[in-house]
Amino acid sequence: MEDTRIPPNVSQQYLMVNDGNATSASSAESQTDTEKQSSSSASPGLSSVTISEWIAVLVLCFVNLINYMDRFTIAGVLQSIIDDFHMDNSESGLLQTAFILSYMIFAPLFGYLGDRYNRKVIMSAGVFLWCLTTFVGSFMKSYGWFLFFRALVGIGEASYSTIAPTIISDMFIKDVRSKMLALFYFAIPVGSGLGYITGGETARATNQWQWGLRITPILGVFAIIMILTLVRDPIRGEKEGGSHISSSSWSEDIKALMKNRSFMFSTAAFTCVSFVTGALAFWGPTFIQYGLKLQNSGEDVNLDDVAYKFGVIAMIAGLIGVPFGSMLAQKLRVRWHQADPLICAVGLLISAPLIFLGSVFASSNAIACYTLIFFGQLALNLNWSIVADMLLYVVIPTRRSTAEAFQILFAHAFGDAGSPYLIGVISDALKFVILPNLTIGWVEPKTAALQMDKDIVNFRSLQYALFLTIFIEILGSAFFFLTAMYIEKDKALADNTIADAMDSDTSEFDEEPEAESVNALIKPD
Repeated sequence: MEDTRIPPNVSQQYLMVNDGNATSASSAESQTDTEKQSSSSASPGLSSVTISEWIAVLVLCFVNLINYMDRFTIAGVLQSIIDDFHMDNSESGLLQTAFILSYMIFAPLFGYLGDRYNRKVIMSAGVFLWCLTTFVGSFMKSYGWFLFFRALVGIGEASYSTIAPTIISDMFIKDVRSKMLALFYFAIPVGSGLGYITGGETARATNQWQWGLRITPILGVFAIIMILTLVRDPIRGEKEGGSHISSSSWSEDIKALMKNRSFMFSTAAFTCVSFVTGALAFWGPTFIQYGLKLQNSGEDVNLDDVAYKFGVIAMIAGLIGVPFGSMLAQKLRVRWHQADPLICAVGLLISAPLIFLGSVFASSNAIACYTLIFFGQLALNLNWSIVADMLLYVVIPTRRSTAEAFQILFAHAFGDAGSPYLIGVISDALKFVILPNLTIGWVEPKTAALQMDKDIVNFRSLQYALFLTIFIEILGSAFFFLTAMYIEKDKALADNTIADAMDSDTSEFDEEPEAESVNALIKPD
């Protein structure tokens, strides 16, 4: 019987198939390399940002704005709260400390959840809790219950602060990310300033300090609606290729972060910044009020007026300082890869003497005091968006919420969680050193001389206590200089991890089916 089988192909056509596959593989590899190179070198501008992305960023900025408004409204009405609850300086400082303690304790939990679950839902729930506890707390009639609800506010705010920056980092890359982070952190000094202003002005208009605390919960309701309807939860590492990286265990995340020296040193530096900003933001208006009383020979000075001016200064310093720091970093990092931490370090070195001189002039020249504090805060504001940017580019996408959470934990645990309380305690202790005959239970005669002595004691004790912030600024600068020694290496390590994950995913998707196809073609009968 005639053999009807197709004769075996003894030509070299199968080599051509292999060559074609090789060419295809080479082409795919070339394309992958091109994409990687494009993703690593391309620098899209703001024109590439879509309308929906702009809306999402503006919503996140709005929530961050009212977040910090709420946080510093207390400082704007502090004297009224002191009079109402009959508190001393240490009890006053404890209000902010209780808030920050709960804030930092729950930050790691929300960081863990933010790396693994829907971030929109977590943020919305947190903002709801913060609004509810702030509103309910404003009706409390005792110091203990007011302190309790103030602590609960910190839990809600922790959910937002740990997650929102990571959403921005997943939506943008390179200079666009830096610009968006500058816009986001721009809300911190502006929100803080608005907190002083709205708190004081609302209290004055209603003749009740409690109404100053009820503004942000009302705005928070609109924030929740906008988060749920206008913000999407992007894939982690969406614009960097980080979506190829699988999540690791929480313990592995912590170990990796502890080995990341840039992250650890920048966190230590940011802790110093947090200490200084927390102390100045809380005690600044009260300290200036004491100084103005000495200038006016003991006449009463309205804290609302001082808080208003202090808030305007904080806002303008933020309006200039945050974007200027971001712009400076974007320009200089092209030539010097260590530019980011160096800008932060120099900013603190500039801020320290300005804040010191501002506190010295508080009792003698109001204009000089406000001017020096303005420039001191401007230099301090240079670092906000830069620190956030550094964290995001030295940490891989699947660990960023955890990194944000632990930076918040350490920055607040050793920073602004204790600084208002510590400054208050030091100030109270110094009163008995400055004026030895001022003893507990001693009733002063109502004379102008003794009242003037008391005003001097109040001012000097708080002034000397605030001098501690100058030393902390210098310490923070040293930590930023240490960060500069490792920042380039740690950024390269994070970039390589993302690139390796992309390579692994590409090889699994492209090469294995291609090998099966070739084997089928050359398989002998």
